[in-house]
Formats: sequence, structure tokens, C-alpha cells
Amino acid sequence: MSDDSKAAKDLVETLRDGERGFADAAQKLRDSDRAEWADVLQRFSQQRADFRREIVDLGHDYDEDVDTSGSAAAAVHRGWIALKDAVTGDDASGVLGAAVTGEDHAIKEYEKALEQDLSAGFRDVVSRQHREVVAARDEIKALETLD
Repeated sequence: MSDDSKAAKDLVETLRDGERGFADAAQKLRDSDRAEWADVLQRFSQQRADFRREIVDLGHDYDEDVDTSGSAAAAVHRGWIALKDAVTGDDASGVLGAAVTGEDHAIKEYEKALEQDLSAGFRDVVSRQHREVVAARDEIKALETLD
């Protein structure tokens, strides 16, 4: 398996988890005293879906099916909101904290991918997405300070 393929599979899992996690978090906040945050989190859910599709499409360009699930590391992080939910319920700041934790994990996955011997085109995509995930995490952290 090429480094591109391995990194792509891991990132697809991470992005799928982020997409679901952000969507769940947005849903939790819709009826809270911080309903305006739901739109931000929904936007990040859509961003993760777009990033995932971009990587899957690149895989298809190389005749690789990178849209498979089952990574053990991803299974540990699946439902990154669920664990925090057990402790915080629907508390808006707790939901944001869980989102930051999920984004910290995503950033580590991108950095791990960037340490590999990726093809130039794939590296460009991963680098750009990494920057945008870092910016999203920072935006969520900024929301936390408003609470």
C-alpha cells in the first residue's frame, strides 16, 4: 500500500468522524442558549464532508479505494462527542470542548500524514486541508472564550 493510500484512508476515517461529530454537536446546540454556534459547527461538518470527498476523488484518480472504514485508531475516536456527552450532557461549553478535542485529534492525523512520503499533488491537498482544520479549531477555541 502506498503512503498516499494509507494516509488517505486514515484521513477519510478522521474526516468522516469529524463530519458526524460536528453535525451531532450542531444538533445539540440548536435549542441551547448558544444556538448561533450550531451554524458554525454545521459549516465545519460540511467542510469535513467536502474534504473527505476531495480525498476519495483523488484516490479514484489513482485507482485506489480509500473510502473504506475499519481503522483501529479511528474506531477509538469515533463519535468524539459521545464521550464528552456522558459527562456534560447538552452544556454548550462542554460540546465546544469536545469539538476542540476532536479537532486536536484531526490535526495530529494530518501531521502524521504529512510526515509520510506523499506524492506532490496529494501533499498539496493534505497541507491545505491541514491549515483549514487548524483554523477551524482556532475558531472553535475563540467561541469558547465568548462563553
